[in-house]
Amino acid sequence: MKEALPIGNGYMGAMFFGGPEEEHIQFNEESLWTGGKGEWDQYNGGNRENAHKHLPEVRRLLDAGKYEEAHQLANRELTGTIKADKGNNIWEGFGAYQTFGDLFVKPEESGTFTDYSRELDISDAVATIKYTVNGTKHKREYFANYPSRTLVFRFENDSPDGIDYIINQTTVHKNVTFEYNKNQLIMSGHLENNGMGFESRVLIESDGEKVTFLDDKLKVKAAKSLTLYLTAATDYKNEYPTYKGRDYISMNKETIAKVRQRGYDNLLMEHKKDYSNLFSRVNFKLETMDTNNIPTDERLTAYASGKKDPSLETLYFQYGRYLLISSSRPGTMPANLQGKWNDKTNPPWASDYHSNINIPMIYWPAEVTNLSECHEPLIEYIDKLRPPGRKSAKDFFNAEGWIVNTMNNPFGYTAPGWDFPWGFFPGGAAWYSRHVWEHYQYTQDLNFLKKKGYPIMKEAALFWLDYLTKDSNGNLVSSPSYSPEHGGISTGAYMDIEIAWDIFNNCIKATDVLENDMAFKKELVLAKAKLLPLKIGKWGQLQEWKEDIDDPENKHRHVAHLYALHPGNQINALQTPELIDAARVSLDARGDDGTGWSIGWKINFWARLFDGNRSYKLLRRAMAITLDDGVNMTDGGGVYANLFSTHPPFQLDGNMGATAGIAEMLLQSHSGEIHILPALPESWPTGTISGLKARGGIEVDIEWKEGRLRTVRIKSIMTQAINVHYDGETVVLNLKEGETLDLDEVLKIID
Repeated sequence: MKEALPIGNGYMGAMFFGGPEEEHIQFNEESLWTGGKGEWDQYNGGNRENAHKHLPEVRRLLDAGKYEEAHQLANRELTGTIKADKGNNIWEGFGAYQTFGDLFVKPEESGTFTDYSRELDISDAVATIKYTVNGTKHKREYFANYPSRTLVFRFENDSPDGIDYIINQTTVHKNVTFEYNKNQLIMSGHLENNGMGFESRVLIESDGEKVTFLDDKLKVKAAKSLTLYLTAATDYKNEYPTYKGRDYISMNKETIAKVRQRGYDNLLMEHKKDYSNLFSRVNFKLETMDTNNIPTDERLTAYASGKKDPSLETLYFQYGRYLLISSSRPGTMPANLQGKWNDKTNPPWASDYHSNINIPMIYWPAEVTNLSECHEPLIEYIDKLRPPGRKSAKDFFNAEGWIVNTMNNPFGYTAPGWDFPWGFFPGGAAWYSRHVWEHYQYTQDLNFLKKKGYPIMKEAALFWLDYLTKDSNGNLVSSPSYSPEHGGISTGAYMDIEIAWDIFNNCIKATDVLENDMAFKKELVLAKAKLLPLKIGKWGQLQEWKEDIDDPENKHRHVAHLYALHPGNQINALQTPELIDAARVSLDARGDDGTGWSIGWKINFWARLFDGNRSYKLLRRAMAITLDDGVNMTDGGGVYANLFSTHPPFQLDGNMGATAGIAEMLLQSHSGEIHILPALPESWPTGTISGLKARGGIEVDIEWKEGRLRTVRIKSIMTQAINVHYDGETVVLNLKEGETLDLDEVLKIID
């Protein structure tokens, strides 16, 4: 978590330690989870049939001002069910993402090692380890091949007689067998918890004299080259309600057979081509001295002392893109709280799919940093949540549409969590639906919107049409309502109102694009107009609740009521200046500390407020090196020496929030117009970035010098008119399909 380095192909992730005496590689497969019906035969996604019968009484108590009674009733009757809640231990029935196993490779030699280096080159996603022992040079090369679904580890040495290697595979899971057959080390078993079947296969290639298998360990004699090809799978299948049925053994056999035919060089070539097709789309450079030859931990220590290191900041930006590519590819499950790099059987928050900020944040960089394909696993997963989500909407709220709440597992747990306030967040489906709309906005894929995107969005909107109720003033509010993980029960916590506005607004736009469903559009327009208006409170803040009760001394990590500022667009600098000022007051009050993801969100908030220096200050805070690996819910954010963002402990969302925030500082398009360098900090006076994406299917390259725009290049995938802004200048561009336009520092077209 703090020092090992990650590789991944979306299906699998691995952390390598690089020890010269013995290499340790911890690996995961995306679907190995405890919990679900296999563990608890009464498991049904957390749902309680007819729980909605208690909803009118909860609302009556709220209307009467009896908040504590309303909370107690909701917490008793509207919570989801699990077998048992063990606090910070595994939640029985819900389950947790599991570590798969560990590989240990030990060269049998003695001596002092010198000239050691361990490197992860994110430009081609290849890891290299080099060192020398008694004059023998060693080199290891690792990569994660997505097209061939394989992790590859090569060990080389230049000893005239070769080196003996001992290979040992272990797992913390019981009911596991090991065998060696046809040059494959096969680990197979079933989880003790829920009976999930799993298997890994390691194909061994070596130029050594022979391979022996004894006590579940392999020994390779006198080898100059040793290559391990690893694949793994489970019987999990994302099909409601069984979530079971994949022929994982046949799949692994087929994978290994193809790998055996292709060989190392072809797999490496395939991997580099596949990976670079995504990673190389965006290039980001800042004027700086080259510090890439200095170990990252040393750079972070110097950075923490105040030293400037712009190339470390560009590295951190690109590292987020690397992690997304490595953990989320078409056909895989989406990245979870720890991507695909969990090393525990009892990870924090189950290493689950947390919908009230964390998983959405992981995917914020996907479109703007030109990785639309990496967004697809989340959208496919969202689509598969609809069947269980419909049942949760009906059981708890007697509502149409679908929902998902705070915590979600791969077995369709869409019910509210088993304790309030943290567990109540039916807005998860509408937030996820924003990702669906964003994918269309960036790709302009009309077929996607029609066949998959709009149906997901419409069902999410249907829930809110049913769930919202009128207050005494005739405004639509949510009841009951909790501001995510903050404050008590209420009617009209503003994040709910903002999410409802967002899903209504995006569905209205989608009907215009598709030119259909006009009756539903009319219904949405009427409901949107009746939503409780956003309010500015007594100390100038944007209110978090319907009541003006915000505490200016509160430093809570969640700033949920600013959803309308980011990732939403209900509040923006051009159309709602008073609300922009109120959002600024709220952010100032919350402060610049927090968990890793909280700081990441604040980078984006301040960028939307066009305050690049404040965003940059928060970026430096996000990159503060830390050793804290406990749970810190207040001010533990930072990074470990391997650049993993810390909650703490490690969570992927902090990395992604920062990457998205940097992009937001340099390019914005959420208001329907393009803003060039809207939040450029003074610390980045000169630089270039190419390949960023704006909504509308527009690719943008930007060059600036001494704090001023030099040139901007704009290319559109479709014919359209777009407003482009920079520093008070505005130009209307009539773009043609496939056309590229170059603009100068005052946005004039360069012939």
